[in-house]
Amino acid sequence: MAAGDLVLTGLMAVLLVGVIALLTRIENWRSYTPLAGGGTATGEDAVVLNREKPAGLIRWLTTVDHKDIGLLYGLYGIIAFAVGGIMAVLIRVQLITPGGAILGANAYNSILTSHGITMLFLFGTPIIAAFANYFIPLLIGADDMAFPRINAIAFWLLPPAALLIWAGFFLAPVTQNMIEPAQTAWTMYTPLSVEQANPGVDLMLLGLHLSGVAATMGAINFIVTVFTERGEDVTWANLDIFSWTIAAQSGLILFSFPLLGSALVMLLLDRNLGTTFFAVEGGGPLLWQHLFWFFGHPEVYILVLPPMGLVSLILPKFSGRKLFGFKFVVYSTLAIGVLSFGVWAHHMFSTGMDPRLRASFMAVSIAISIPSAVKTFNWITTMWNGRLRLATPMLFCIGFVSNFIIGGVTGVFLAAIPVDLVLHDTYYVVGHFHYIVMGALGFGFFAGVYYWFPVFTGRMYQRTLGKAHFWLSILGTNLTFFAMLALGYLGMPRRYATYQFDGAIAPLAQVSTFHLLATAGAFILLVGQLIFVWNLLQSWLEGPKVEDGDPWNLERDGMLDKEWTWFDRKLETAVTDGGEDAEQSTLTDGGEPKSDD
Repeated sequence: MAAGDLVLTGLMAVLLVGVIALLTRIENWRSYTPLAGGGTATGEDAVVLNREKPAGLIRWLTTVDHKDIGLLYGLYGIIAFAVGGIMAVLIRVQLITPGGAILGANAYNSILTSHGITMLFLFGTPIIAAFANYFIPLLIGADDMAFPRINAIAFWLLPPAALLIWAGFFLAPVTQNMIEPAQTAWTMYTPLSVEQANPGVDLMLLGLHLSGVAATMGAINFIVTVFTERGEDVTWANLDIFSWTIAAQSGLILFSFPLLGSALVMLLLDRNLGTTFFAVEGGGPLLWQHLFWFFGHPEVYILVLPPMGLVSLILPKFSGRKLFGFKFVVYSTLAIGVLSFGVWAHHMFSTGMDPRLRASFMAVSIAISIPSAVKTFNWITTMWNGRLRLATPMLFCIGFVSNFIIGGVTGVFLAAIPVDLVLHDTYYVVGHFHYIVMGALGFGFFAGVYYWFPVFTGRMYQRTLGKAHFWLSILGTNLTFFAMLALGYLGMPRRYATYQFDGAIAPLAQVSTFHLLATAGAFILLVGQLIFVWNLLQSWLEGPKVEDGDPWNLERDGMLDKEWTWFDRKLETAVTDGGEDAEQSTLTDGGEPKSDD
């Protein structure tokens, strides 16, 4: 182990111990925290519990309010989304020409690695935690999360995790390229990730480990909150679908992220202490793939189950009907959670594993499509003969369903061994995966932002900009990732910085054409997200104020959930306490008065 790595590891250990020691000495952990279960405080606790929140930056650095922490998660996730999106645009610009347009091979590999890790670990999981932190207590009638301090700690572990993951980009110029960004790809396959002599890889692994600890702490908190903090009128039978999916997702995190953490520690030991967990003479390079994908495929459902819950919650509101087959949606959620741990080796069909094992994994991989199809039919049936209102949240829900169908069907092909052996490690896999991650996770996230925007801000967004964001996003998503599916059928390998194959795989002009289409789609997506950020910021600051606690006119169909009841009480309290009367009338999808249309 190099002396520099020893010093770095030692400093990290000292820093973490210092943070833990500091947290244990902070004032009474119940400060600013309501008593669980709605009890009343007495004596000294009553004074502490009734204090006002501090103002300014101190509030955000010390808060344990679940709503504030939800907003912090949201800001963090949007920043990570922007960083990962810029990396994606750089990747697509590089592939405009067969020889590479702007990046060298090392720079391309660095950006490719960081893009995947950023989107999955720094955007995907935290942005879900943003919605869950803000709304789970409101939806289930709880005062706060079960462990407010742990909730805050889980968030504040994420910024240093991001800095460690991105550290190579900042340190490379300072250290004369002695520390560079990791170039292992996001899957970190051995032996490449062991033999790459670059301290930036160690920093990235430590950052991943830190993000995993944060996710695990959050998952425990969500499980305990949903199980023990529900209001007296909230039973398992009438628990909302979003809370069901968060509980299922948290269970997946609890069983998968610790395994990833253990694998990362073994990888760090192989890199720095000469152990042989993943060496040929030890556990073997394939051991990493088994450990990683046992986490990696549940991770796909960790990312997509909560957006499924968001769509299952929001889509009925704009269909004028209750969610069709609610119990079956819940059962399919639990089935996906269980089956997701039995499909990991379909990522390894081409490794030469025993054909009998391959067949069993193929069967389970195809079987997991059944509960996913159940959800899809339930969403479509909910809309069937419904009174559809095509507000921006509803448009993103419909976009989610269409993208999820394409992503799911292409996944069934990859689950079939003969097809996978042909398409493995081609752009077909990239297209399939991004239809799920961007086409499903991204669209579910946008639907949730627009639907709950009045609750977050007390204002309404601009309707025209919201719908422009949707149409640019749906066009860009399908143009980019459908072109990638075509590239996969042409045999274009993934992760290549150039594609000068001279016709060995497919006619070069044909490959170039689909790369151009994918790049054009990426720029359309970029424009859509710029509109989203502008709409978010401008409407938050200057959007028309919402006066009514039912801005979507949900009470008409008997679908007003607890968070809107809470929001209505908040508005009434603001007026009672002398808040300013809003000058605008109650608005719905960005500027039109509420109506039955």
